[in-house]
Amino acid sequence: MLLDWLEQDFRSPAECIVKVGEGRTPIEDLYPFLKEVVVETSRDKPFVATLTFDTRRDEFGKWVVQDSPEIFTWQRIWIEVAFGEHEEEVMRGYVREVKADYPEDAATTTVKLECQDDSIFLDRTQVRKEWGAEQPTADGLIVDEIVRGYPGLAMHMESGMGLDGLVVLQDKTDAGFLHDRAEANGYELIFENGEVYFGPMRLESDPQKTVMVYAGADTHCYRFSIQDDGHKPDMVAFDKAAEDSDQTEREVVEPDLHLLGLEPARSVGQGPDFVWVMEGQGGKTPEEMRTLAQRKANERSMKVTAEGELDGSLYGRVLRVGRPVGIDGVGEKYNGTYYVDTVRHVFNHEGYRQAFTLMRNAYGDNLESSVDTLLGVL
Repeated sequence: MLLDWLEQDFRSPAECIVKVGEGRTPIEDLYPFLKEVVVETSRDKPFVATLTFDTRRDEFGKWVVQDSPEIFTWQRIWIEVAFGEHEEEVMRGYVREVKADYPEDAATTTVKLECQDDSIFLDRTQVRKEWGAEQPTADGLIVDEIVRGYPGLAMHMESGMGLDGLVVLQDKTDAGFLHDRAEANGYELIFENGEVYFGPMRLESDPQKTVMVYAGADTHCYRFSIQDDGHKPDMVAFDKAAEDSDQTEREVVEPDLHLLGLEPARSVGQGPDFVWVMEGQGGKTPEEMRTLAQRKANERSMKVTAEGELDGSLYGRVLRVGRPVGIDGVGEKYNGTYYVDTVRHVFNHEGYRQAFTLMRNAYGDNLESSVDTLLGVL
């Protein structure tokens, strides 16, 4: 990967755009009252947003924000960011709650909109259905059929097929059921840009724009910190019934993820094998236990975690969860590719900030060039 100086850049002041309704109408009349927009995105939780407005009452007793015909629960909402002519979506979904606060001082009255991504629309109706009753099926087929039942949603083309040969009972909302099936497969479930991603971690995807730390005029990361946790196990084991006796035998599962660096972050050779044994999981088949153990082994292989905050306008992109990103400027051991776990987008009078958490299963600078090297040459 080349340094981002060679890439097209969008270094323009970031502008938050809020659109509502099926026509995606910008809330032009309410922008003067919009104080702050916060969007929380995560690999394993629904995206949620909070929009905070100041509000006032006119001479007829009507409040500008809460009495607006654009503000109501279950209103469709899109939150986007514009970098000059370039626009990116941060989140789409529905207004879940409207909260109006009327303190003693009427001048400080506020309205908050609590929003959630499209997954909330799948969380309205309890469904009881036996999938695979006529013919065993696969999780990918189940998820695709559920998603196609909701207008405006589609399966992401990179989604996985998951476990197959299934006969499984659904007795909850579609949202809850999809979450359970994602967990059973060790998959991510992400609702983004009108698509549902149901699949494994996308560690081998093209990295997002590199986050620059201590890069002089090209710095856009305000702060960055790393935690390298050696007390995470290298392997996960589970006990299963032996095939030729009434005893149990132990199966050990190692991580099978693509490395995000030059060498794995492991403690092998530094003492006894570091193996964590799962507790019994009643009712699960050996295949389901193996899948669960693999998921836990992969999770615990991410021994290096990081958190930081960047200037969204200088970065010029929306940092996305569930995708790799390069980190440059933190040294040879910790430079390299990380996986984005969470991002908190904040738009307010201070500008556009993106606070993030990352994880990594390896050491070593696997970027093709680094800020440190260039600075040394200069």
